[in-house]
Amino acid sequence: MTIPEFRAVMDSGQPIEGYSEIHQMMHQLSQEALRITMQLNNTYHEPTQVRKLMSELIGAEVDETFTLFPPFFTDCGKNIHIGKNVFINAGCKFQDQGGITIDDGALIGHGTVLATLNHMIEPSKRQGMIPSPIHIGKNVWIGANVTVLPGVTIGDNAIIGAGAVVTKDIPANAIAVGTPAKVVRMIEEGK
Repeated sequence: MTIPEFRAVMDSGQPIEGYSEIHQMMHQLSQEALRITMQLNNTYHEPTQVRKLMSELIGAEVDETFTLFPPFFTDCGKNIHIGKNVFINAGCKFQDQGGITIDDGALIGHGTVLATLNHMIEPSKRQGMIPSPIHIGKNVWIGANVTVLPGVTIGDNAIIGAGAVVTKDIPANAIAVGTPAKVVRMIEEGK
């Protein structure tokens, strides 16, 4: 199975049966991600080297404006899509099999968790998973220690307060806080 074939299956949102061919591919990609993140996280790298390792991890070149402060953790890497001027702070954990898109100008606070998979509820099928993508819009600011659950879209310019658990979509220009995250106000340019 190729990476584009893998992404197509994962992006379809169809349930993934435990121990299936695609499930085995997930484990194979996890081993590659572990190798690259161990290299990334266990010695100092200049910013250009960090970008090179991140490009290898995601299978696409990250822009020269991309910044990552290690350590960084992911269990796949190959379904992460990153725009320009994106900053990811230290200690973030991305479960990206279901797809993570981070648009231009987004700021991801340290300790953020982005989770794109749920296990099936039925006990006899619990090894199976349901992928669902996360989309972080342009100029979003995610505070420290935020968790974003599968299938969530955070609209352009939104702010997610530190420690929030985002369980549903957040509209553009909103400030959301708490567990579960709720919109507390809207952002008005210049105010």
